[in-house]
Amino acid sequence: MTTAVDPDLLLNLKKFGVKDASICFNCGNCTAVCSLSSESTPFPRKVIRYLQVGAKDKLLQSPEPWLCYYCGDCSETCPRQANPGEVMMGLRRYLTTLYDWTGISRLFYTSKVFEIFSILLVGALVGLGFYRFHGPMLTDRVALNVFAPNRVIERLDLIMLGVLSFFLLSNGLRLFLKVMGDPAQYPALSQSAKQQFQNRLLRGIPVPIYLSQFKAFVLHFFTQKQFGACGTRTQRVQWFVHLLIMTGYTLVFLLVVVGIRWFQRDEIYSIWNPIRLIGYYCTFAILYGVTYAIIGRLKKSKTVYEHSHSSDWAFLIMLWLTTFTGFLVHVFRLLEMPMSTYYIYVIHLMIAVPMLVVEVPFAKWTHQLYRPLVQYLMGVREQALKAAY
Repeated sequence: MTTAVDPDLLLNLKKFGVKDASICFNCGNCTAVCSLSSESTPFPRKVIRYLQVGAKDKLLQSPEPWLCYYCGDCSETCPRQANPGEVMMGLRRYLTTLYDWTGISRLFYTSKVFEIFSILLVGALVGLGFYRFHGPMLTDRVALNVFAPNRVIERLDLIMLGVLSFFLLSNGLRLFLKVMGDPAQYPALSQSAKQQFQNRLLRGIPVPIYLSQFKAFVLHFFTQKQFGACGTRTQRVQWFVHLLIMTGYTLVFLLVVVGIRWFQRDEIYSIWNPIRLIGYYCTFAILYGVTYAIIGRLKKSKTVYEHSHSSDWAFLIMLWLTTFTGFLVHVFRLLEMPMSTYYIYVIHLMIAVPMLVVEVPFAKWTHQLYRPLVQYLMGVREQALKAAY
């Protein structure tokens, strides 16, 4: 079977932060020291070799970049200083653009002008929308749901959720088709199995296998369990920080998109109210985790923080500002400062909406779906390859 070669692949990947892969001589040290590498999915060595020879199609089908959490061991011990961990990070950016059928991811990752312009444009549209359509700004009390009724915000949130989910899930489907590969690779079903499953096949694999492995997707999505398998104390701290950001973001996303009618209310909840406690947890988790990452990148205190792509900074800064301005809305409400509450609320959404629109389906937050999805698909593949019917 022939493999198409892209001779410019290594050059093109420099736009995504892959700078030192050409000096790798495939000694295999990176794969040997990696806690997450396995016999069935060896990395980073294998995908770096694909990159060097221009095997673009094989890279597109490789699950390994999504199994790497960039603990830094491989980069710290590389005898050629090829920085294999950063190569894997750059490959994730590159693969995100290949799975994205709209082309927006590629523009975001390769053009700083587009990156900044898209964020400013969406933010400006949000600000213009509030300027034209906001409700009365009562000054005798804080009446956020008069200024911006939560039922209206809820409808807009659900529309946005539907649109973003369409893009993200359609791109996730493209990842699924590539990673699962040719259905012919899986053992042929017996005649009785064909009769049993009939139309219950997906890419040549019986649907019950997908269902039996789905709990792995849920587990990895909510716990980032694989990251916790990286062994040293420093790496466990990285996992904990990563978990704080992910859980904080996921919970607050559910609150402000799905539960906005309970989260955005003019009456102040008791401090022991579960919704208020969840809000405080999300604020702490995100601000602590993102601040930790920002300081690390500024100081370059760890191998994983030595190199920063512009998209890394965009993600961290926007997430920090979104969380901080959201916290200020809460503070101004507690202090009974109506005008300050309204203005900071608009600023908050002018930051939060661009972050969601750009980051969730096209940039860094795609990892939140792609990583557990690949972990899940690897379990499905393993079961399918050894299944006998």
